[in-house]
Amino acid sequence: MDYEAVLLSNIQQLVSLTKAEQISILDHFKPQKLKKKEYLIVKDDVSSYMNFIAKGSIRSFYMDDQGREHILQLGIEGWWINDLYSYLTQTPAKHYVQAVEESVVMRIHRSSLENLYNTVPVSERFFRLKIQGGYIALQERTILNMSQTAEERYIEFRTKYRSLEQRFPQYMVASYLGVTPEFLSSVRKKLATIEY
Repeated sequence: MDYEAVLLSNIQQLVSLTKAEQISILDHFKPQKLKKKEYLIVKDDVSSYMNFIAKGSIRSFYMDDQGREHILQLGIEGWWINDLYSYLTQTPAKHYVQAVEESVVMRIHRSSLENLYNTVPVSERFFRLKIQGGYIALQERTILNMSQTAEERYIEFRTKYRSLEQRFPQYMVASYLGVTPEFLSSVRKKLATIEY
């Protein structure tokens, strides 16, 4: 797979790039392979990279005081994943980012990104749009969690992110939705009988 082409395609969905800009961008990104269950970011590390998933699936989660995992983000090819708070504030990460499948991430270090903003100004517009989009998605998810039932949240998730449901184990989808795997299983069975 041409991971560089996947990255450029993602960027060019939001901004146009000349050939020279494409080359410059690719000079700043480096691939990192992750084995299944390998960590990209560990709690208390400072996140210094922006991470684009070129292959595989990755999750972001935090552990509560009782040792329970709470999934904040699920990502597959073509998605960006990070502890953005840690990255932007340069403070210790509050959660983990871990490969669910064997994955490849295209990464750009914070200092390289700052350099890229100067050499390829359109890159700054791209990342501004990505961060704005991420903020909107987070706000939307927060509102849905407060205003919808668990069943409605699952239906919304399945409608918007069908490919995620098929790539992640049920217990991870349940954690992302804030329900137990047993509850999610019963909702899925109920919906299956209605659909047929």
